[in-house]
Amino acid sequence: MTARRKKGRSPKGPGAGLDTAAILRIFRESGKPLSDKEVARSLQGTAFKFHDLRHMLENLREAGKLIRVQKGWGLLESMRLLTGVLEISRSGVGYVLPDDKRRKDIFIHPKDIGDAWHGDRVAVAVTRERKDKNHEGRVARVIERGVSTLPCRVVKRMAPDLFLCRPTDARHSMSFMVDYIPPTPEDPVPGPEDIMNVGVGEKLEYKLYSGKGLELLGAQGDVAVQERLVKLNHDIPGPFPPKTVKEAEALPEVPGEADFANRKDLRDLPFVTIDGAKARDFDDAIYVKRRGRAYTLWVAIADVSHYVPEGGALDAEALERGNSYYFPQSVEPMLPERLSNGLCSLNPNVPRLAMVAEIDFSAKGLPGRTDIYPAVIESKERLTYAQVNRALLLGDEAERKKIAKVLPMLTRAEELARAINAVRTERGNLDFDLPEPEILFNFQGETQDIRPKVRHFGHQIVEEFMIAANEAVARFLTEKGAPVLYRVHPEPDPTKLEALFKLLATTDLAPQLPAVPGPGDLAAVLRAASGTDLDFLVSRIALRTMMQASYSPKLDGHFGLASTCYCHFTSPIRRYADLVVHRSIKTVLAGKTVPEKKLARLAKVAEHISRRERVAMEAEREILKRVTVLFLADKVGRRFTGVVSSIADFGFWVELKEVMAEGMVRLSSLSDDYYTFFPERHELIGERTGRRFRLGQPVEVELTGVDLGRLSVDLGLVEGGESPLALPKNKRKSSRRRRK
Repeated sequence: MTARRKKGRSPKGPGAGLDTAAILRIFRESGKPLSDKEVARSLQGTAFKFHDLRHMLENLREAGKLIRVQKGWGLLESMRLLTGVLEISRSGVGYVLPDDKRRKDIFIHPKDIGDAWHGDRVAVAVTRERKDKNHEGRVARVIERGVSTLPCRVVKRMAPDLFLCRPTDARHSMSFMVDYIPPTPEDPVPGPEDIMNVGVGEKLEYKLYSGKGLELLGAQGDVAVQERLVKLNHDIPGPFPPKTVKEAEALPEVPGEADFANRKDLRDLPFVTIDGAKARDFDDAIYVKRRGRAYTLWVAIADVSHYVPEGGALDAEALERGNSYYFPQSVEPMLPERLSNGLCSLNPNVPRLAMVAEIDFSAKGLPGRTDIYPAVIESKERLTYAQVNRALLLGDEAERKKIAKVLPMLTRAEELARAINAVRTERGNLDFDLPEPEILFNFQGETQDIRPKVRHFGHQIVEEFMIAANEAVARFLTEKGAPVLYRVHPEPDPTKLEALFKLLATTDLAPQLPAVPGPGDLAAVLRAASGTDLDFLVSRIALRTMMQASYSPKLDGHFGLASTCYCHFTSPIRRYADLVVHRSIKTVLAGKTVPEKKLARLAKVAEHISRRERVAMEAEREILKRVTVLFLADKVGRRFTGVVSSIADFGFWVELKEVMAEGMVRLSSLSDDYYTFFPERHELIGERTGRRFRLGQPVEVELTGVDLGRLSVDLGLVEGGESPLALPKNKRKSSRRRRK
């Protein structure tokens, strides 16, 4: 696995008696770089050993305070250098994300990246300051490599035990000369296109480094190999450390009577779980009761905090992971299987410990009395979304008979969910309803199809109840003045939002737009566009105005859900944030207060798990692209229909209909005209013909090639295969006549 980035060491052990602030003060007062001996002379009167001083100087270098300059050290802040992490795109350009979060990212041209790699911590010199854009810079020094191992593709065997390899991540543009000897004579010798995990070595020449073959993963075309290399690329945790496993194995297989103390006994309530057919862990169960025309909802969530005490090995590893990581054929869980699939899974007909949100709702779906408490429950039925859909929504008699015992409760659940949904819609909840891809495999593990996931109101029932429980818990903790790890989602980017409404003012939606549109009008615009020709255009551009949701100890509201107070409570098996919230609830219920030290730590926890969530999202996106490219590799030459899903100045992307995949039509493949890109209108227009391409436009394309290295799908436009809107105005009528 890719080595995790080393945490900056604090000056403990050797050199602990030296004063870091004093050393930095010496550099500031000197006004120039200093050698080791010059620093030592300035410390006269202080008891220290020379090797301790060098250790301290190295610590300050790792912390980004000093930088090596020829025979000495320079103070980074005095050299007009900034430190940060370099991120390189697949196009080759880079951005340094400064350690000082108040600063904007610094643009790095490929020629100014030098020997730095994607993910390295670097010192960067600002070479050009720009008022309304990112400053430009040059990488001055690599402070710390972001990786010590990289999954690489074998290009060529150079000698019996020497292989030329290239990283599978296109953001790494170097090559490696890799020394690899199979562990045993029976093990295979790497061949071209095989994937190997490589320990990176020294620089040999420009863009060429030595390497040590650590493990041969297998053939590039194997989905399991692709999953493994994505995990390595993104530093996804693998097997649990022995200490964590030992702590999990020490837990009982089932809860005992002693665990039920001080809990409400709800084992008689007919709770049910509703999940996907392939789900293996069940962390939420629901029950709904009628009270005249009103309702009471019980949402029971697995009480993971009972088994994972703060500060233990299980807790430390769960925090490090931040969340579970899901892949088409595997999962890297946040907690060991003994917990996630056993003791903390709300399996049917066995007692389980839970934290329960009991909420009263009016007939119109408005929440009232709320009670949060620990309980013991026993799920009576393990249902799937498909079952609920067939029995409840499609009225399938055979399915209704199978779940007859819980069917009346499910009917009440549907009524309540629809009422809650209506309330959320009224307050401005954003519903993009964009299709998610589902990868289907055959028995050999090969990709058979990639199609949109089926969505129906059966999914929505559970979703509405989970959102309601999350809001109820956030309100409960906020009212008690307890610390909360909120789920926050800022308002859209103002510039992008302004551009969206400016574009909509040129469409048929113009009469429905307010005089001075703002973020609060977005939900109404989405509803107005729903089901019209503008649906695709509006939903895609509106989605691009959105900021990223994250975790924070500060109450900032959740724009997308139109919620003023929101947290994550419902998935402690797979999200550390929920585990933190469960612990806060128990602290409040016990009448305790949280120490100041823990409050200060909450902000760091929020930042860490937000970062790990982004890692999970990036890894999931990458494996989807890789599986898509592999699936399409033998379909070059086939024609597909699709819609224009995004536009740039060098071409446009097309979302295919026959298979849930996306590819690009490059302008260089269009020979009929020169095209100009109008970003404010999301259009490409031919300078001579007036032919245009816009977002949401239907087109017919041919698959011309795929490239797993670049993760690209190349398409060619089938002439005459575009909608009449792509044609110049004087040709549209004749085209429509022919279509009749």
